[in-house]
Amino acid sequence: MSARTTLVTGGAGFVGSHLVDALLARGHRVRILDNLDPQVHGPEQRRPAWVPDDAEFRLGDMRDADAVRRALEGVEVVYHLAAAVGVGQSMYQIADYTATNTLGTAHLLQSLVDERGGVERLVVASSMSIYGEGRYRRPDGSDGQAPIRTVERLRAQQWEPLDADGTPLAPAPTDEGKPLDPTSIYALTKADQERMVLQIGAAYNIPSVALRFFNIYGPRQALSNPYTGVAAIFSARLLNGEPPMIFEDGEQRRDFVSVHDIVQGLLLAAEEEAAVGKAFNLGSGRAVSVREVAETLAGVMGVRVEPQLTGKYRVGDIRNCYADISLAREVLGYEPRVTFEAGMEELVEWLREQERPEDKVESHAAELAARGLTL
Repeated sequence: MSARTTLVTGGAGFVGSHLVDALLARGHRVRILDNLDPQVHGPEQRRPAWVPDDAEFRLGDMRDADAVRRALEGVEVVYHLAAAVGVGQSMYQIADYTATNTLGTAHLLQSLVDERGGVERLVVASSMSIYGEGRYRRPDGSDGQAPIRTVERLRAQQWEPLDADGTPLAPAPTDEGKPLDPTSIYALTKADQERMVLQIGAAYNIPSVALRFFNIYGPRQALSNPYTGVAAIFSARLLNGEPPMIFEDGEQRRDFVSVHDIVQGLLLAAEEEAAVGKAFNLGSGRAVSVREVAETLAGVMGVRVEPQLTGKYRVGDIRNCYADISLAREVLGYEPRVTFEAGMEELVEWLREQERPEDKVESHAAELAARGLTL
């Protein structure tokens, strides 16, 4: 594989910075476009120490069409990872999320179309959130159609979805063929990003791939950002001697995947010709309860703190969704390498080297409650 000039939007962030490291190690020329969002990088908006000097760094925002256009000059491969992230926050910062994610992607695509440049591959970070609820099975093994959970059942703390006829359902691995049903503004904008990239890619012969990330964890997560991944949120609480705050009963199931496996998938997506025009799940293929994440982290950190179960529901949340990764295995050659247990150990090792983060979880919960976004 020859060295190529590669743009990574959001390249100073959690996933992007790990991708930058991997690209540089393979001899690529790397340019980063990142706005150093204060919610992620702190109010000083300092360039993180992990951004290497041999990557070209440009401070800029996806909402700035000129900044995006300039960042694309001379680029052969684009990884579009920049996005505002957070299900709960997206439900009250509607304009900000739509501008950053949907309009920002529009600026990227407009520049590619206008310049008619020689971009060899465009890879966009999509999200498992676009599915809404994952796949479900009825007791006889047939497919179930999980409806939106009713307010009446949620207030009664009856968390698991029922089929339309009231039949109990069991979660099953979610494949790419599952109809999309975004249940938050964040999820809706991620569906926008994916569809826009694949649609314009097909129309203008820009080889494009979408990767639906499941719940990513690992070193470099923003610990003081209450809208980041659940592993980082729980870690921040534990580091401050506080119990992880869990909505519902903690038995909701997700697919937790190491950032290193995500980077593996990103690299493969830029090389495999058969991937063009397709969307792929990137996860571990294993279901883990949210409560198990909190308990595992506490155990590895040696902290005797029981999770705090709120018994409340956040508007926009879903109950169960974990990945069927068969398509990524078959087409990309993707294979998760980091087990959940080993990944949690690595995360905790990194945590021990960090300053104690500011814990904003309770203020976030209060904001949601004040806006009527918790039941």
